[in-house]
Amino acid sequence: MHDVRSVRAPSMLRLAAASLVGTAIEFYDFFVYGTAAALVLGPLFFPTFSPLAGTLAAFATFGVGFVARPLGSVLFGHIGDRHGRRPVLVASLLLTGAATVAVGCVPTYGTLGVAAPALLLVLRFLQGLGLGGEWGGAVLLTAEHAPAERRGLWSSFPQMGPSLGFVLANGVMLVLSATLSDAQFASWGWRVPFWASGVLVVAGLWLRGSLPESPRFLEVRDHSRAPILEVARHHWRLVLLTAGGLAVGYALFYAVTTWALAYGVERLGVSRTVMLACIMAAVVVKGSLTPVFALLGDRYGRRPLCLAGCSAAALWMFPMIALLSTGEPLLMFLGFLVALLAFITMFAVIAAYLPELFEPRVRCTGAAVGYNLGGVLGGALTPIVATAVADGERVPWGVAAYLTGVALLSLGCFALLPETRPVPRLAASTVTE
Repeated sequence: MHDVRSVRAPSMLRLAAASLVGTAIEFYDFFVYGTAAALVLGPLFFPTFSPLAGTLAAFATFGVGFVARPLGSVLFGHIGDRHGRRPVLVASLLLTGAATVAVGCVPTYGTLGVAAPALLLVLRFLQGLGLGGEWGGAVLLTAEHAPAERRGLWSSFPQMGPSLGFVLANGVMLVLSATLSDAQFASWGWRVPFWASGVLVVAGLWLRGSLPESPRFLEVRDHSRAPILEVARHHWRLVLLTAGGLAVGYALFYAVTTWALAYGVERLGVSRTVMLACIMAAVVVKGSLTPVFALLGDRYGRRPLCLAGCSAAALWMFPMIALLSTGEPLLMFLGFLVALLAFITMFAVIAAYLPELFEPRVRCTGAAVGYNLGGVLGGALTPIVATAVADGERVPWGVAAYLTGVALLSLGCFALLPETRPVPRLAASTVTE
C-alpha cells in the first residue's frame, strides 16, 4: 500500500515537472491550431467565403476540438479509473501529437477542394479527443501524490502547461510571421509549428516513461466498471456546476488569445507581430504567477479564489474591450493582462479543487468531464460568438456584454459548490450527490 507521505520532495518535483512538460506539449498542439485559425486557415481552406465568413468557418473547426474534449475525457477517464492514470498520459500525448503533425501536412482547398477542410475537421477532432484525456491524467497523477497541505501548489504545475504551450506555439508563429513574407507564411510557414510537434512529443514520451502510478488509484479496491455511468447517475449536478464555473476561464482565455488576435489584425489593422507580442507578454506574466495564486488557494481555500476571479472578470470585460479598441500595444497589453490574471485566480486552484470534489473511483472521469465541458461552454463558442457580434465598425461592446454574462453564470455556479480545503486526504473531501 502506498502512502502520500512517503513521496519525497524530489519525487514530487519530478512528477510535477513531467506533468508540466507533457501538458505544455499537448496545449502547444491545441493552441497552435487556434493561432493558425485566427491568422491564415480561413483564406487557405475556405477561399470561397467572405473574409468574415472564412474566419468564422476557421473558428468553427477550432471549436470542434472543444466538442471532442468531453468525449476524450469519457474515453480516457474510463482508462484512468479502470487501469490507472499513467496509461492516460502516454496514449493522450501520442494521439494529440500525431493529429497535430498531420494538420501540417494537409493540402489546402486549392489542391483538394472540399476534402481539405473535411480533413482539417477530423484532425482537429482527434486533437481535442487527446487533450480531453491529458488534463485528467496529468493533474490526478500530481494531485494524488501531493501532500494535502501543498496540494494546490504541486497541482498548479500542470496548470502552467497551457501558458508554456501557448508561448511556445505563438513564439514560433511570431518568429515565422516576422521573418517570412506574407506569401511565404501562407504557402508553407504556417505548417512549421505543426511539424515541430513531432519532436516535442518524443521528448514528452521520454519524460513520462518512468512515472509511478498514483497511490490513490492503487488504494481503490473496487474500481468502477462504467465510470461515466456512475458519474452521470450520482454526480451529474457536480459535473454541471464545475462546467458552468469553468466556462468563464475558457471564455476569457480564448477571447484574448484567439478572437482578439483575429480582431486586432483584421479589423484594427494591427500587425500580426504586434498582436502576438502583446498577447504573449500577458500570458507569460499570467503563467509565472500561477504558483502564487495556487499557494493562496492552499492558505485561504479553493472556492474564495474562484469567486474572486469570476467577480474580477465580470468587472473587467468592458474596460478590456475599450483598451483593445484603441489598437495601442501598451493599452491592449494592460487589458489582456488583467483579464488573464482574473482567469488564473480561478484556474491556478482548479487542478486541486476538481479532484477533491470527486471520489477516487470515478475521479479521473468526473473531474475531466467537468473540466472539458467547461471548455465547450466557454472556449468553443467564444471566438465564434465574439466574431459574429463584433461585425461592424463600432467598438464591439456586444463582446464585453457576452463575456460579462458568462462571468456571472460562472460566479453563480461556484457559489453553489462547497469548499474542499483543508483536508488531510483526498478521499476525505469527496462530495456525494
